[in-house]
Amino acid sequence: MSADETPRVGTIGWQDLTVPNAEAVRDFYQTVVGWKTEPVDMGEYSDFSLIPPDGSSGVAGICHARGSNADIPPQWLLYFVVEDLEASVAATEKGGGEVVVAPRGLAGGRFCVIRDPAGAVCALWQR
Repeated sequence: MSADETPRVGTIGWQDLTVPNAEAVRDFYQTVVGWKTEPVDMGEYSDFSLIPPDGSSGVAGICHARGSNADIPPQWLLYFVVEDLEASVAATEKGGGEVVVAPRGLAGGRFCVIRDPAGAVCALWQR
């Protein structure tokens, strides 16, 4: 999610994949889908923004499962934009879901990862 965009509540604001070997998976998707990539500086390493062949901005990310991302499941993770993250977490738990990754800061807002009652995993993000 870029800082200059204002995603609407109820939309998918971003998607990424967090894996142990981001370079290998980045190379896989470059070959299979045709994405270009740009490094995203994470300090001691880089994650990657994925850009369509004819595009100028990222549509997804591939991240290393390191540090605070070590507990994120290795699957494509959709980030649903919510108005009130704490209220959505409470509704998740009340509705039979569970929090997989507790709320924390990300990209000018806060996010968490949840598992719904069917077992599907997604992220909730609030600006």
